[in-house]
Amino acid sequence: MTLSAIRLKKPGGLDSLWLDALADPGAPGPGQIRISLAASSLNYHDYAVVMGMIPSPDGRIPMSDGAGTVEAVGEGVTQFKAGDLVVSTFFTDWNDGHPPATAFTTVPGDGIDGYARSAVVVPQNWFTHAPAGYSAAESATLTCAGLTAWRALFVDGNCKPGSTVLIQGSGGVSIFALQFAKAAGARVIATSSSDAKLERLKTMGADHLINYKETPAWGAKALELTGGAGVDTVVEIGGAGTLDQSMVATRVGGHIALIGVLAGYAGPVSTVMLMGKNLRVQGLTVGSRAQQLAMIAGIEANGIKPVIDSHFALADLADAFRHQASGAHFGKIVVDI
Repeated sequence: MTLSAIRLKKPGGLDSLWLDALADPGAPGPGQIRISLAASSLNYHDYAVVMGMIPSPDGRIPMSDGAGTVEAVGEGVTQFKAGDLVVSTFFTDWNDGHPPATAFTTVPGDGIDGYARSAVVVPQNWFTHAPAGYSAAESATLTCAGLTAWRALFVDGNCKPGSTVLIQGSGGVSIFALQFAKAAGARVIATSSSDAKLERLKTMGADHLINYKETPAWGAKALELTGGAGVDTVVEIGGAGTLDQSMVATRVGGHIALIGVLAGYAGPVSTVMLMGKNLRVQGLTVGSRAQQLAMIAGIEANGIKPVIDSHFALADLADAFRHQASGAHFGKIVVDI
């Protein structure tokens, strides 16, 4: 079987992606597993790497998310067996507890080679079992987007029946947050600039809809929809461009899960509102292996399935990123390997 990989030429850009032959990674050693990769999925982090916003060495294999089938296990491996469907973890050395200071140095597709390739041999703790009944494509959506939403609501946040959660847009993190929040019995306010996408979010269970182009002061509208109380959690993906409106929308003592950098890496913050409302703004980058296992248990208990917008072949990874950059997608974009 011919093995292949997508590599990135410096300084980056979609035209710098090229398909290369991949050397066979060989048999797994002690504590390792060999995986035939079948799918990956796109995240903004991957786009930032490919576009050169996050520097990487020449020839880097991108993509943090990977799912596939275990082909062989090395001596001492107890968690997996040949034939198991598995999904990667975002941080290879963050199993539980607080994130290590070195975490990003070993993120696949960033600090080390990622999963835009046919096969890997890696330590067993770099992967977990996929949810029962999932395909490889479905599993590959969980590593970054799914776990980010899970941590925002249930690790850093306290989402529970009767809570109110505000989500922004219809990308992977936001849709997972909608699904997880509804499974927990929460109310969800969804924002988007597209009425068509808002209607799709409504069919998925969103309780209130705000078109932020038609209602620029959407924070005040969210406050109104909660009877002036404010939302318990905002899944904030816009960064500096939307943080002030998120603070307006949040209740006194509420939680803003600060995830995205789509609006840039810095910006003004209304510290008087931050202090006056006693808000907790929690920055987060995905989560630990233990949190991924908890998420998978929650997915299996509730029968949650990811929303997949489209599929692209590995050789067409650049086109997949072009589709992502267009903003036309609803949910996750998957790459079939």
